[in-house]
Amino acid sequence: MAIFQYKGLNAAGTEVSGIIDSDNAKSARSKLRKQGVFPTAVDAQEKGATKGTGLNLEIDFAQYFERVTVKDVCALTGQLSTLIGANIPIVEALTALIDQVEKPKLERILRDIREKVNQGATLAEAMGDHSDVFSPLYINMVGAGEQSGSLVTVLQRLTDYTEAQVALRGKIVTALTYPALMGGVSGLIIIGLFVGVIPRIKRVFETMDTTLPALTRAVMAFSDFLIGQWYIPLAIAIAMVVAFRRWVGKPEGQTQWHGILLKMPVIGNVNRKVAVSRFCRTMSTLLDSGVPILTAVSIVKTVVGNDIIAMAIEKAGRNIAEGQSIAEPLKASGQFPPLVTHMINIGEKTGELEPMLSKVADAYDQEVERTLEGLTSILEPVMIVVMGGIVAIVALSILLPMLNMSAIAK
Repeated sequence: MAIFQYKGLNAAGTEVSGIIDSDNAKSARSKLRKQGVFPTAVDAQEKGATKGTGLNLEIDFAQYFERVTVKDVCALTGQLSTLIGANIPIVEALTALIDQVEKPKLERILRDIREKVNQGATLAEAMGDHSDVFSPLYINMVGAGEQSGSLVTVLQRLTDYTEAQVALRGKIVTALTYPALMGGVSGLIIIGLFVGVIPRIKRVFETMDTTLPALTRAVMAFSDFLIGQWYIPLAIAIAMVVAFRRWVGKPEGQTQWHGILLKMPVIGNVNRKVAVSRFCRTMSTLLDSGVPILTAVSIVKTVVGNDIIAMAIEKAGRNIAEGQSIAEPLKASGQFPPLVTHMINIGEKTGELEPMLSKVADAYDQEVERTLEGLTSILEPVMIVVMGGIVAIVALSILLPMLNMSAIAK
């Protein structure tokens, strides 16, 4: 038997709630009607909920480690768009989604949204109570779609937008995975040389009555340091990470770090292009969905991922409120490339701002991909040369004493 949570009305019209055990939801409803309760909601007990009382209380700690990803939201949005597009009422569409989702956390969220919609709330209002899963961008677009009667179109645009963001993130991760993996393996090999190989060779040299070359002594000393005082570099590394996280955790520190990221060679260029792409694609999606421009600007500044560019967008929003165009304050900020502001200016003048922003986003996504591919192609030989240099130093430190001994023997 399963346990169901129910809400309903009794014979006096008073709202009641509780739990009931039954084989399925249908039989649970029948039981409740026989008890004089008209059920308005009957749901299986949520996974991850506490069960039992007193010493028999059981807690499923897995619920605290569940995570709803952007991909989950993207799939959910596409399915919801299809169901509503087929003229299925929102409550029934949400019920169908609840039956399909696999993650317990997402199922609980959808049940809560369905219940609130059933009670008269709008879909956007119900989603607003789950801001950890649905972003302000998402909620505002759904609200605009409900108000304009174009919810299906808005959900489809959200699906396309989310897919584009997931694709861009996937390209960045893919481009950086190989260099990171190669760097990790190279580091392990080098540590293995200094910790496992050098000490054995050192014991051989100690049996010889000869003065070792400076390079050999330096390599041996570094090997001894790693073996005997390994905790010092580890402690320094941990301290640096903790200090960095505390610094970035403060608003002023995060802003300073974001400024440094934009000024870094190559990396700064990639960061700026990613932020510009997010700005353009998000603005295009919001404006195309009927969100007011000032609301769109206030949302966009939260998704660009860089405080410096976000402040430029916020300042542009204040200027727009005073009657200026979008392009001029963005150009004045100096944070947006001239090409971007020029194309936005053309879009405003021609009344094609949304498609123009979308084109800019596509162009910058392609530039980010090309830049990352170029960076990866450069990093690979650089890492090979660095590792080869370290191995060459170790080899020389071993060969030089042997060559000296050969010369003495002659």
